[in-house]
Amino acid sequence: MDVEERLVSDYHGTGLTVGPHPMFYGRKELQQANIKSAAELRATANGKKATVAGCVITRQRPGTAKGLIFLTLEDETGNANVIITPDFYEKNRQTVLEPRFVRVSGTVQNQEGIVHLRAEHIAPLAISAAEVTSP
Repeated sequence: MDVEERLVSDYHGTGLTVGPHPMFYGRKELQQANIKSAAELRATANGKKATVAGCVITRQRPGTAKGLIFLTLEDETGNANVIITPDFYEKNRQTVLEPRFVRVSGTVQNQEGIVHLRAEHIAPLAISAAEVTSP
């Protein structure tokens, strides 16, 4: 099997992979496009612009969050937290809710080691056809 066939088979059979994370295989191209890993985002200063990409592993819309949606993106280095405002969601509903892999650009909120990316742009990302699911 090639890498893509193995990823599809792993996720289909077990819901995870025993090999590298799917994002690992595209990291070189992502770096060339100035897209940060989750680890690099955690080291980015508050107020800076940044772009991250990953597999959406959670989509949360708590009733107490005043309409905010929180995405957790996973890559081979860890997780990146993304904040989606209600206005942004209305303009990008399909892309916030559907793709397994996304690229998000925005402003970093890094306060006392808690890091979020406030989304200003989101786009689907073609990384793998593996059936990675998010709750």
